[in-house]
Amino acid sequence: MAFVLTISAAQDHNMKLLFKFRYPKLAILLLCFFVSFYIFSNPLVKNKIQLADNYLGMFIAGIFFSFGFTAPFSVGYFLTLDPQNIFIAAFIGGLGALLSDLLIFKIIKLSFIDEFNRLKKTKAIKEINYLLSQKPLARFKNYMLFALAGFIIASPLPDELGVSMLAGLTKIKTHVLAIISFIMNTLGIFILLSI
Repeated sequence: MAFVLTISAAQDHNMKLLFKFRYPKLAILLLCFFVSFYIFSNPLVKNKIQLADNYLGMFIAGIFFSFGFTAPFSVGYFLTLDPQNIFIAAFIGGLGALLSDLLIFKIIKLSFIDEFNRLKKTKAIKEINYLLSQKPLARFKNYMLFALAGFIIASPLPDELGVSMLAGLTKIKTHVLAIISFIMNTLGIFILLSI
């Protein structure tokens, strides 16, 4: 009985340590990078991907390009892929990423708008808005926000962040977001395919 209690106490202690870990999501993201590197550095996987060169795979990898925890696998796929036409591959991947970004946008608009409205009323955000509304920054405030969001969307960073910025901090229309998302994701995928 004492042995069982000791094991139970040890498991309880390990669970507490796990939940006290301050950065579990970053640790999982880092683990995704390592697993992705391991998978896509395997010569067998490389050969399979390069031989397949199919549009469905490019589209699905584009869908995964937008989400934080799946982006490393998408990046690995695009870096391994050796398409016959790099422009078509980037275009198809961009369409997949656009689909994901529109889904993220709709979810944020429906679920998070009340929190963004509360966030806008906080002292810190009011001070930042005040600073950005001063000359000469006032002219560039929206341009800076769109440029930062566009960079995040084009990069393998989680698109959730860039789309959230546009959905919550601007009055962007869905069709404008779709254009930005498609162009930036296609550009990001094109750069990966060019490497």
